[in-house]
Amino acid sequence: MVKSLTYGKPFKLLLAFMMPILIGNIFQQLYSMVDAIIVGRTLGELALGGVGATSPITFLIFGFAQGLTAGFAIITSQYFGAGDENGVRKSVAAALLLSVIATVVITLISAFCAMPLLRLMNTPESIIQDSYDYLIALFLGLGATVFYNILASILRAVGDSRTPLIFLIITSFLNIGLDFLFILAFNMGVGGAGWATVVSQLVSGAACLVYMLKKYPVLRIGLRDFRGTGRICGKELMVGLPMAFQFSITAIGVMAQQTALNGFGDVAVSACSAAFKVDNLANQALAALGTAAATFAGQNYGAGKLDRIKKGVNAGLVIGAVFSVLGLGIILLLNVPLLKLFIPSPTEEMIYYSRTYLIYQAACYFLLSTVFLYRNVLQGMGCSMLTVIAGVTEVAMRFIAVFLLVDLMGYTGLCLSNPVAWLGATAYLMVAYYIVIARRLKRTSLLPAAAAPSSLSGQTATMEETLKKPFKQSENEEVNPEKPFEQSENIETNPEKPFEQSDNAEANPEEPFEQSDEFQRLSSGR
Repeated sequence: MVKSLTYGKPFKLLLAFMMPILIGNIFQQLYSMVDAIIVGRTLGELALGGVGATSPITFLIFGFAQGLTAGFAIITSQYFGAGDENGVRKSVAAALLLSVIATVVITLISAFCAMPLLRLMNTPESIIQDSYDYLIALFLGLGATVFYNILASILRAVGDSRTPLIFLIITSFLNIGLDFLFILAFNMGVGGAGWATVVSQLVSGAACLVYMLKKYPVLRIGLRDFRGTGRICGKELMVGLPMAFQFSITAIGVMAQQTALNGFGDVAVSACSAAFKVDNLANQALAALGTAAATFAGQNYGAGKLDRIKKGVNAGLVIGAVFSVLGLGIILLLNVPLLKLFIPSPTEEMIYYSRTYLIYQAACYFLLSTVFLYRNVLQGMGCSMLTVIAGVTEVAMRFIAVFLLVDLMGYTGLCLSNPVAWLGATAYLMVAYYIVIARRLKRTSLLPAAAAPSSLSGQTATMEETLKKPFKQSENEEVNPEKPFEQSENIETNPEKPFEQSDNAEANPEEPFEQSDEFQRLSSGR
């Protein structure tokens, strides 16, 4: 259901909103985990190493695409928080258009660069063909992943984190079945695991689309919604591109880490391939917290409720600390049993590589939780360039750790490269957040009461009142409570200004929620 995060207790809201995202993230991780488990148990340890060696490259490409789609949806969450139906529709239209263009460009580039990137990372010859087969399947099917991610992000932007979860769970089981079908029955090898993931993502995306069109009239767009979206496309790119580059910058550091790992040989690569999967699964609660924080910050920023953002951050720190301890406990207790899911009979050397890596990562999960929290809150407030700088800080620290600590400490130095990177990013993000929130609160307090941005859409009602009631175009309009966003048949609206709230409120269809020069200044951070 559509849900506002602009009222209610932030702790309960964040926790309730993140849980479906967490479960969804876990099942999304299961896509790659199942691929790795089935590959390792059916095709052998070298094939598992081939899949694992692709992790930095898939992080680079898919992280870029994920950053774009998440950034596009932040603009939607801001319009929704402002109660601007027209802005929601146009932002969705712009996001879909930009996603199609991005898919074509990224697919072409990634497919041609797959093998050169593998060789650049010194991928062992014994596994490089398996790595390429897996990568090329994922890259050619990139559109399926973007398709699901953009629709899931849009649904979350309007407060529905449950629906993407349900479809992801269903298609996770589909992925398992397709893995066995493509790998064993069709003898497609490692590439079959990649194609199983692509087909499953396509099905989950299609399910999200059908549900969205059926249940949420506010998200149903037509050709007219694509007109006049130039400025909104610009806004979405200003948020999405920095988020995408942030993922890519981080991925470059991970590629350097993988390059150093490849130097330890096939055994280390295979063991760490399993460890990476376990680590990603254990920290998904922290990633889910970040996603929830971005939506929370976006909606409340759109509603002009900066004090609630501060409360949300404080609540997020507590939630992050709790899940960090839980993640550490899981790693300490289950690191070897989880390794055996991928490698039935691991050697002592494999156990050493896997356990050492996992313990060092888990001991510093709280640092990772603060990175996710502050980065996503800043993104939700539209401060994307600050998060890019944080990404640069993170990758610089990771490079320093990889090239200095590995020489000094060997494999232990490699394991410390992530915590060092998280520490650098956390320090920067905390300072950036507190400076931004303090400045914007100060500027808001200096505004006259009539000019305060309590509502970006120019509504006179509070967000609580607005979102408890169906959207409507006039006081005299009767609305169907089952379809709160649909206009009644007997109301006539100006198609150029479909979300005017009163005779005195003039809405710009291209800039529907920028109400004043002062607010524009606040929004830009100047």
